[in-house]
Amino acid sequence: MTEATLKRTKEIKSRIESRQAKIGIIGMGYVGLPLALLFSEERFAITGFDIDERKVETLNRGGSYIVRIPGTEIQIAQKSGFSATSDYSRISQMDVVIICVPTPLDEHHEPDLTYITGTVRSIAPYVHEGQLIILESTTYPGTTEEVVVPLLESGNAKGLCVARDMESPGFYVAFSPEREDPGNDSVARRDIPKVVGGCGPAALELASAAYSQIFNRTVPVSSPAAAEMTKLLENIYRCVNIALVNELKQLCMRMDIDLFEVIDAAKTKPFGFQPFYPGPGLGGHCIPIDPFYLSWKAKQFDFRTRFIELAGEVNVGMPYFVVENIIEAMNLQGKALRGSRILVLGLAYKRDIDDLRESPSLTIIELLQKRGAAVEYNDPYFPSVTQGRKYALNMTSTSLDKISEFDCVVIVTDHSQYDYEEIVAKAKLVVDTRNATKGIEAKNIVKC
Repeated sequence: MTEATLKRTKEIKSRIESRQAKIGIIGMGYVGLPLALLFSEERFAITGFDIDERKVETLNRGGSYIVRIPGTEIQIAQKSGFSATSDYSRISQMDVVIICVPTPLDEHHEPDLTYITGTVRSIAPYVHEGQLIILESTTYPGTTEEVVVPLLESGNAKGLCVARDMESPGFYVAFSPEREDPGNDSVARRDIPKVVGGCGPAALELASAAYSQIFNRTVPVSSPAAAEMTKLLENIYRCVNIALVNELKQLCMRMDIDLFEVIDAAKTKPFGFQPFYPGPGLGGHCIPIDPFYLSWKAKQFDFRTRFIELAGEVNVGMPYFVVENIIEAMNLQGKALRGSRILVLGLAYKRDIDDLRESPSLTIIELLQKRGAAVEYNDPYFPSVTQGRKYALNMTSTSLDKISEFDCVVIVTDHSQYDYEEIVAKAKLVVDTRNATKGIEAKNIVKC
């Protein structure tokens, strides 16, 4: 670094470490809002950006739309200067901008970077010298430098470029993957190490300084691409191991072996084994999606990720496996699926959260409806649901008082609020995809 460069870096870093830096977080969803609150706890002045005016209005009146974040936390943050806006021109007032927008797959299972590119184009005119831009959205290796940087440079009103070595006026860019685990209360957010990769040593230093204010440990890596790959590795590791136990579940059912018992026994080994559990399919924003991001990128290098693709196929097929087992269970009771009433318990993709993204419940409902069943659902976190995976559902949550009226109850999400003994006692048939009825002895239970 030159002397002038070093001075400028120190000034920016000093503003961060003295809590004087203004931080803007784009995307007030399951990642961005918790991150904003962490910074607010450390007395940073935070501005939350979102294109959804309803979210902006809710936050500014001190409310919350995420179950695990009470409105009181928003109100406390407001006392530290937190506010929300949809006005991207206010990006010009920020010292640090963190992008936390969705990165879904399109209908062809290829990366859809629309939210990233749209956001970057919107903020590019307002990016100023010395500003730090950090992407947190999960994506394929190379996105930060191959997509984000060119858009920021081409759209910048001042003609600034990324200051990789800070030898000329410019802004700094880094990537730091989000590591949110909704519903996990066993690890405090600030105890989750933060991986950071920068476009040059100065960007890495500044991004690490920013995150070290709210996380107990930062993990610097050599480049944004290395940080992007780190996130994919973490989730592909889970995807592959979940696919393994999902496949073993199907085998164990044919062999009349309880796989959950086997897993409980195996995890007593103090080394070399980590337990993963089967289920009705994968949900959430990361695990069902991330492997396909890497598979798509690998094709540009004439490489096929066969192992990863196979795991994805196994997991995608699980809702179909569940439906076939529902059909078989009903047949054994002399009932056809067509015309039967089915109650699906749980819409969220996992226990005790209000998140529908990629939920296998939606696929199972649609598959059952296609086969002629009259399907209803119950979920304490979703009084109603409009959109399914492929078409509109337009359903409202059914009272559990009506369980006895249904031909089959399917446990898809094992919320802790459910009284499973009472459910089994009232239901004609229970198909349990989560081992929620463990320890309950009853002839009307079918595990799958």
